[in-house]
Amino acid sequence: MNQRQILANFLRNCSKRKLLDKGFQAHAALMKMGFGSDLMLSNDLIDMYGKCSRTGLAYKVFEKMSERNEVSWTSLMCVYLQNGNAQKCLSVFNQMLGVSDSKPNEFTFSTSLKASGILGVAEYGMQIHELCVKSGFDLAIVVGNSVMDMYAKCGRVKDAAKAFDEMPFRNLVTWNAMISGYTLEGNGEKALILFREMQESEVPDEHTYTSTLKACSGLGAIQQGNQIHGSLITRGLTFPCQIQATIAGALVDLYVKCGRLFDARKVFEQIEEKNIISWSSLILGYAQEGNVEEAMELFRQLRGSINHEIDGFVLSSVMGVFADFALVEQGKQIHALATKIPSGLDVSVANSILDMYLKCGSIDESKRFFDEMVTKNVVSWTVMITGFGKHGLGMEAVSLFNKMQLENVEPDGVAYLAVLSACSHSGLIEQGQELFSRMRRDRRVKPRVEHYACIVDLLGRAGQLKEAKNLIENMPLKPNTGIWQTLLSTCRVHGDVELGREVGEILMRLDGDNTVNYVMLSNILADAGCWKECERLRQVVKRKGLKKEAGRSWVEIEKEVHFFYNGDDSHPLIEQIHEALKEMEKRMRAEMGYIPGLRFALHDVEDESKEESLRMHSEKLAIGLALGLSKVLKVVFLVRDANRFHKFEDGICSCGDYW
Repeated sequence: MNQRQILANFLRNCSKRKLLDKGFQAHAALMKMGFGSDLMLSNDLIDMYGKCSRTGLAYKVFEKMSERNEVSWTSLMCVYLQNGNAQKCLSVFNQMLGVSDSKPNEFTFSTSLKASGILGVAEYGMQIHELCVKSGFDLAIVVGNSVMDMYAKCGRVKDAAKAFDEMPFRNLVTWNAMISGYTLEGNGEKALILFREMQESEVPDEHTYTSTLKACSGLGAIQQGNQIHGSLITRGLTFPCQIQATIAGALVDLYVKCGRLFDARKVFEQIEEKNIISWSSLILGYAQEGNVEEAMELFRQLRGSINHEIDGFVLSSVMGVFADFALVEQGKQIHALATKIPSGLDVSVANSILDMYLKCGSIDESKRFFDEMVTKNVVSWTVMITGFGKHGLGMEAVSLFNKMQLENVEPDGVAYLAVLSACSHSGLIEQGQELFSRMRRDRRVKPRVEHYACIVDLLGRAGQLKEAKNLIENMPLKPNTGIWQTLLSTCRVHGDVELGREVGEILMRLDGDNTVNYVMLSNILADAGCWKECERLRQVVKRKGLKKEAGRSWVEIEKEVHFFYNGDDSHPLIEQIHEALKEMEKRMRAEMGYIPGLRFALHDVEDESKEESLRMHSEKLAIGLALGLSKVLKVVFLVRDANRFHKFEDGICSCGDYW
């Protein structure tokens, strides 16, 4: 073997093992031996520096080459792609097409397609795909696989499936790419069908199992997941430890998503090398089940594990759980931790912290944190706008939305939805309509049904019910049940029985098994005293076996969160709660001439029983606890329901009675 080949083999070994120091020595040796201009060795140097994450040195070698071929260009593209710069990878590809005599080969095309998929820009990928077809490389299996993967990652799964169907040959990578594509799209059914088909010709590997288990998680398909788990046990999980951990992490996530925490914990305990995915899945599983204590214990164990550095995903996920349960004290602990570790600087973590403070009702704390954020993206602004809206601060939400645009942050559809919702909840009709018009003029944003629903709610609350109905009937999108429910809700506010009946009938046709539709229409009819129609609806609900989920409210007092459901009398302080509510009602009658809204109660009971029934509303129970545990009645406190916050101060609610 000659010296040139010895150097080439040595460099390739350095690439494989990422031996940068040895690579430096080889580079120096080949320069001394007069191989500095050798094409093959220069290509090997580019690859070695890229594998060792030294993109600058790889580019210097490329730049000094007197001769280049397709391997040179492709190697440099791979360097940028492997080191996270897909945009630069495509830039090199374009440069190759424009100024080089070298023609792309199948690996060049494959690399450029992968870069397009990572960027999620289908237009780039489609142009490259067209070049592949013209040059005949689309028939190469490595190119076909990359075409499929690109379309799937760009959200064009139908195009990926078309490429899959047209491929003359398939290998394991082909099947994996298509299964993964369906899983990413949320089409678990097709992913599982392909998984069964592929086993006729291929043996599944770790990528197959991981994607398929994710598909089962998305579907809640515990039976299929159990079968896969069984087949893994049968074959003895014959994968390296790191791969086993990936598959086991997907199993943990499956069992958590299917509510099988015991099985999830069992798999978790058997993993020798636990990865961050399995830790975070189990922590979130316990938290979402309401076992926050066990979730915190696992989180403490994770923090104490020397093998894992807590990443931004875990911090954001755990923070999200505390936000959903309004556990501000625990959220503050994670906030304190985030300030001490590198991943705590991630903007995604900062956004989760901001969201936590808002969902816990700490509006002043969230304002301070938002103003202090070093980096803000459109999500940061949207979270803050949403928070203002949920706290009934519509004008502040609109002002912040305008400020965001002044700072050159372009709003997306979610940001528009947040500000329109804030306008809706605060009765800002002119501002809401102006923002909606602005959105429809914005070519980068496509209005969705949810955006129209905000305007329907805005018009409906203002009593413009006909205008709201016309908007639904003339909008360019197909109305869904949600937007009709929005209109029906405003029909009750204004007592429009005729329109309520009409909208109710539409909802029965669209979604006849949804209890909410029957309850909403029944309430409108009850308010109008149409008891026979109410009874008819009640019988339909009973015959269909439909049930309504109880409303829930909660209030945090002295670091403890108290949950209440409509009709709930299980709280240990329920007697004191009722006494506090009765005292409040007594004072309101005497000082303000308050009369309970008995029209919202059942019609076939005495007035005294109606009042008692209304006191069992979840929000009233939460308020009653806050009042009952206060030494004086003149207090400021915050009540949270599923949608909004209500801050009571000096007898006035922050929503301005615009519930």
